[in-house]
Amino acid sequence: MFAAYVTVTILGVVLNGVTAVFYLSGHEYPKTQADMKGVPRKWVPVLGTLLAAGSLGLLAGFAVPLLGTLAASGLVLYFIGAIIAHLRVGSRAIIAGTVLLAIAAAALALGLADHGPW
Repeated sequence: MFAAYVTVTILGVVLNGVTAVFYLSGHEYPKTQADMKGVPRKWVPVLGTLLAAGSLGLLAGFAVPLLGTLAASGLVLYFIGAIIAHLRVGSRAIIAGTVLLAIAAAALALGLADHGPW
């Protein structure tokens, strides 16, 4: 169980970290996605910061399990919101969000199964 928890959590850290870098570096893709969803561009760095905090929180969860639980929970809520934002404007390009949601949910479930919420 521990090996699965570590593997999924590291995968979540890497994928969310890379996504956060795109959002925080001023890359054009997050900006066009924000425009498509009707989200103000000034929210892009905020969303990137949330992704970075989630990624760092998952990593910190190895030392302080409660942080990992909170970070995984936050990422689950983040990606539920992202999927809803896509569906709200009629976009069906939700594969990436669904994969990241599944990874965050798996990290949360495996973390809870491995060490509980604390």
